[in-house]
Amino acid sequence: MIGLRVLCLAIGYLFGNFQTAYILGKMKGIDIRDFGSGNAGTTNAIRVLGTKAGLLVFVGDMCKSLIALLLVGVLFGKSHPEAVLLLKSWTFMGVVLGHDFPFYMHFKGGKGVAVMAGFAFGYHWSFIPSSILLFFVPYLTTKFVSLGSLMVYGGTFIQMIIEGQMGLFGGVSQANLIEMYVIQFFLTFMAYYRHRANLGRLLSGNERKTYLFKANSEKLDLGKK
Repeated sequence: MIGLRVLCLAIGYLFGNFQTAYILGKMKGIDIRDFGSGNAGTTNAIRVLGTKAGLLVFVGDMCKSLIALLLVGVLFGKSHPEAVLLLKSWTFMGVVLGHDFPFYMHFKGGKGVAVMAGFAFGYHWSFIPSSILLFFVPYLTTKFVSLGSLMVYGGTFIQMIIEGQMGLFGGVSQANLIEMYVIQFFLTFMAYYRHRANLGRLLSGNERKTYLFKANSEKLDLGKK
């Protein structure tokens, strides 16, 4: 099983290296990391390139996570049904690491937010409705993407433990469950750490709002370049 864990981690990292924001920015003649927050993710793409481009980034980052998880499910779902969720956890950790630390971008990528949507749809069905609520209720109320993102990570970690201990993941052993919890805790901690500046601004009341149907002040006029 150690070999399968490493393989799934590598699969996830490979998919995570597909940097949608960076690629789309290059297509428009810029390095997205040189503008706005310097982050290669959905929120910065919305602020710098506009809503349409930001939504394309979101879909691309979500799909790379979703496809990686579905692929692992197809490859190992029948041969290791009792461990497929654990293997998906290792895969998702690889996706997040690849997204946040892509080797060909000098390990400067995103913050692991949009890929969480792919996790919700590709890991276990019970995370779909909860993730939608955990993100959109805070975001639509405050327009703070960071708040919704952190709520999803924290809420998913708690939900995984509750559902795991209630036996809602089927025949997953307690040892595998604990390993899944540890992985999810690590990813949640990393998400909060990478959002530490956002947390500081949220606590001080200075966090920037992000609008989908209203111009954001950071948007570039690439037509003038």
